[in-house]
This record gives sequence, C-alpha cells and structure tokens, in this order.
Amino acid sequence: MILEMKVPSPGESITEVEIATWLVKDGDYVEKDQAIAEVDSDKATLELPAEASGIITLKAEEGDAVAVGQVVCHIDTAAAKPDGATPAPAVEKAPEVKKEEVKAAPVAEKTYATGAPSPAAKKILEEKNISPSDIVGTGKGGRITTEDAANAIPAMGTPTGGSRGTERVKLSMLRRKVAERLVAAKNETAMLTTFNEVNMTPINTIRNQYKDEFKAKHNGLGLGYMSFFTKAVTRALQLYPDVNSMMDGDHKVAFDFADISIAVSGPKGLMVPVVRNAELLTFRGVEAEIKRLALRARDGQITVDDMTGGTFTITNGGVFGSMLSTPIINPPQSGILGMHNIIERPIAVNGKVEIHPMMFVALSYDHRIIDGRESVGFLVAVKEALENPMELLMDNNPKKALEL
Repeated sequence: MILEMKVPSPGESITEVEIATWLVKDGDYVEKDQAIAEVDSDKATLELPAEASGIITLKAEEGDAVAVGQVVCHIDTAAAKPDGATPAPAVEKAPEVKKEEVKAAPVAEKTYATGAPSPAAKKILEEKNISPSDIVGTGKGGRITTEDAANAIPAMGTPTGGSRGTERVKLSMLRRKVAERLVAAKNETAMLTTFNEVNMTPINTIRNQYKDEFKAKHNGLGLGYMSFFTKAVTRALQLYPDVNSMMDGDHKVAFDFADISIAVSGPKGLMVPVVRNAELLTFRGVEAEIKRLALRARDGQITVDDMTGGTFTITNGGVFGSMLSTPIINPPQSGILGMHNIIERPIAVNGKVEIHPMMFVALSYDHRIIDGRESVGFLVAVKEALENPMELLMDNNPKKALEL
C-alpha cells in the first residue's frame, strides 16, 4: 500500500512551507514518527515525522516551496523491513541554504560577447550600469540573454590577487519573511525612538546578594536581568496602556494583559517567542519561562504557537556588545524596548562624581498610536522601576518577591 504524505498545517494563516532539509534519502526504510524532513514556514522551522513505516520515495526537493496539503513523499507500507536493517539514519544536514559559487574569470582569458543583448537584457544591464562588452553571451551567436544580464555582476576593479569569489545564497522562507516584516515596519508605521539611561547599581546589588540563594532554591535557575526588565515593562504598560495597544485599520486595539515577546538568537536566526501574561508572573516565573523558550529556540524546537501573539517586545542587543541602537517595531505591535551593554561611567550623584554601571535603553514606538507624552513617560517609568526595584518591583520584600 502506498501512503501519500501531505504537508500538514503548521498553524493558522500559514498556507505554504519550504523543504529546508531532507533527513532521509530516497529509497530509505523509515519508521513511523521518525523525523524525515525539516520544513520552514514564515514563522518557524518544524520537523516532519513519518506517518507510517516503509520505503520512502521523495516527491519534493530541498528548497522547494510546497503548499499545505501538497504531497511531498510516498511511503510503501507494504515493503518489508530489510533483514538486519535499522531505521534510516538521519542524513548529515546540508547547509541551510543552497550556495552557488561564481568565480571571477582571469582578465587574460576574458571572452567578449560577439552578439548584441536582447532588449530586455539591455535594460537590465543599463540598470546595473554594466557594459555589454563585459558580458559573455550564452545565446545563439554569443547573444546576451536576459538570464545572462540578470546574473551579471558589476566589475569590482582590476584583480589584485587573492580570492575574489562571490557567493549567491538563497534565504530561507523564515529569513525572507523576517525581511519582509522589517521593511513593512519601516514603511507602514510612523516609527520614532526615544532614549534614556539606567543606573544598574540597585539591580546588581540585589542580584549579588540573592543570586546564589535563588539558584539553589529554584533548581539552578539564574537570577538575570530579564526578569527585572520584564517586571519593569509590565508595570509601565499598566501606567501607559497606549504602549500596550496596536493599530487595526481605523481602530486601536488595547490589551488588558501583557504578552511580552522576548527576542532570542536561534540556529535559524532571530526568534521572538512570547511570555504569556507576564504581568502575573513572579521573578522566578519570568526567568523559568524565558529559559524554557530560549532552550526550545536553541534546539530548533520552537513552534508557531510559541511565537504567535505578543503585545510588546524586549530585545537585548547588549549580549552582542551593542552600546546603543534603534530597535525596529515587531508588527503589529506598537512598541519595542531595546536593552544594551552595561558600561561603568562617571555620573553625577548628589553633586558628586561617582562611577556606576550604566545602560542605555531605547523605546521605538508607532507615533500613529503613541504620543510623545506616553512614550517618554513609559520609558521614564521603566527607568524608575529599574533604579528603585526594591520599592517599585519587590514591595520592599526581596526575599518574598524572589520566593526565597
């Protein structure tokens, strides 16, 4: 019996996926529920499990875009398992993208086209500012085709030795969707960024005093900065609810809960999983949820549901050494808070110069829905909570707040 395996729906609103990697070869014997492929949607990378045991015949190639419900392989369930055979081992994963190397030809061996470019090719070459005499035509009689023009690369000067290879890399569906959303965020929102700075001494004092006890009490869970920032953000969102809202046509949609998207780095690029109802979580709850989501992203197990929704985003460029940036809004949200690295700097404290660990923070927001008063007030509220966490975030009882 031949079983046709179709692409299941990875989530609501997703109609197409891309075959990122086949984990088995054509003709392999596979076991039911064995992972046979990784597929990219515009939101996540997911594994495709075999629906039955048998000999597999692949019906799509890596890089193919396939519709949800389309047949991607056949499994011959009547085929006997080869004697002594074990399930097909996962094929060593190929690079995530197909790469095509184009090397520059030595100048002395250059062959010039003997034919003229087609009208379409001529237009492409003019747009690229490339002379037809610099192109080797592959058409009849050396004629330059549209494909020749599209693949032509402008001259980069006379070769001076060393490698001058170039590389064409097809972006994954996830990366293409991220790029599309980032461009849309710039083009379709009235995005502005406001800045402030935070004295991290009070938080460092609390962490240094309680982090070992916190770790021992909560099974190795670390007391990081993200729980302080998340709690400060949820408090500020309650004070300035417009920041916790989004545009929907001619309407403003406001939320009475805070689903905080946390940007984390994964093997497939930037992921933004969501901490649900962060306003209800304790410090331990925030740290535990962020750790869980970060591990899932690192291991490639993040799901569409993990990243769906979110009313506000926090991103931490400081882990990569960024001192200051203007984060881009994560649509359809209206605000994003950017954290940065911590640097000891001299500041004025009660008329005296003191050295403290300081962090710049940035709030990018959609000015269509958030006015300057709300944006500045929100960021000031975040700063106040971070510089006075004992009173504003812990109710002057850190041991209770940290569940120690």
